[in-house]
Amino acid sequence: MAKAVFHKSQRVYVKPVGTYALVERVVPHWVKGVEEPLRIVYDCGLGRDFKARELVSEKELRGGPSQKSSEFSPYQQWRLERRQNRQIVPEDSSHHPYPGTYPVVQTDEADWGGWRVPGAEYNRDPERIEYQARIIANSPDMLRICKAIVKLAETTKEPSSESMVEIAKKARAVLSHVYDQAGERTQSTIAAE
Repeated sequence: MAKAVFHKSQRVYVKPVGTYALVERVVPHWVKGVEEPLRIVYDCGLGRDFKARELVSEKELRGGPSQKSSEFSPYQQWRLERRQNRQIVPEDSSHHPYPGTYPVVQTDEADWGGWRVPGAEYNRDPERIEYQARIIANSPDMLRICKAIVKLAETTKEPSSESMVEIAKKARAVLSHVYDQAGERTQSTIAAE
């Protein structure tokens, strides 16, 4: 019937939530009279159980290309959408860039995972929130650009200008922060920025 794909304490990327988590429990669903579980879900401590298709092992993320694309990224489908702001009357939101709505960045194939802000916070500084939404929605492309800069700097045999070397160092620092395995950025990385 069903076989466990992940094990307890394994670090996985949870696609609907857009974060890494540890598998806290492997939860089999049994049917009386059947020797194997009918299905298996995983409790990652994020408020609900996840199916295996919603999780990606850390090795798959770091290990080579996926079946879907030549460069696997769990963030490929990020897009900016607008939602109706029910807390604020459109007449009261005339100072907003898009009156009566607020931005939502969808980070999952389904339209329910992503980034959003409360209406009151949006109303406090709508320009700043719109700016943040555009940055977040475009961050997968910026990450790919950083990877390309680092790869170009590593493969170029002729000496580059000092400014290009500095840009490559900063791109490498950003990538190490995004894919950091040890935790926080070091003080030298922060000082270099």
